Amino acid sequence: MFPDPWLDRWLPLILERAGNAPVLEVGCGHGDDTVTLARAGLAVTAFDLSPANVAIAAARAPTARIEQRDVRAPLPETPTPFGAVIASLSLHYFPWSETTAIVDRIRECLRPAGLLLCRLNATDDHHFGAGSGTQIDENFYVVNNQPKRFFDKQAIERLFAQGWLQLSLEPRTTRKYFKQKALWEVVLEKAG
Repeated sequence: MFPDPWLDRWLPLILERAGNAPVLEVGCGHGDDTVTLARAGLAVTAFDLSPANVAIAAARAPTARIEQRDVRAPLPETPTPFGAVIASLSLHYFPWSETTAIVDRIRECLRPAGLLLCRLNATDDHHFGAGSGTQIDENFYVVNNQPKRFFDKQAIERLFAQGWLQLSLEPRTTRKYFKQKALWEVVLEKAG
């Protein structure tokens, strides 16, 4: 994998909004974003489904609290609500009803005006399976034996229609995984 410093431009906003509150990372993988957040001085709680990823991330970001857990299970608890949640390419494996339930739980764990920064597979992400494999539902396929959802702008707006203020919604690309990957970068504020 190649470096993917996508969070760098958002760090000032994350630091401002999180303040002393902890930050949650959903699906931390090898800990690239975990390291970025911890180096910025944030109190980071992160998790991933893979025990191997948890071990790698924990070694790379020793000041972070890193756990093995499924995003469909209850989210980690903290004494105070999270100031921000980061979910980079980790919300696309589920049927729509599970995806909306996960987003609702993320919203519940945030403090008022807390941030959600997420990146979602785009429907034009053809190098990574968009429009290929066995279709399960609209823009939801089995690709290489794994379910993957791909989002268009309307699906993202529908997913975050209730309880969120949209701060940014941009189509972006990354070469983190060698080939160009098309994605949506979304920054939201917990409303109400």
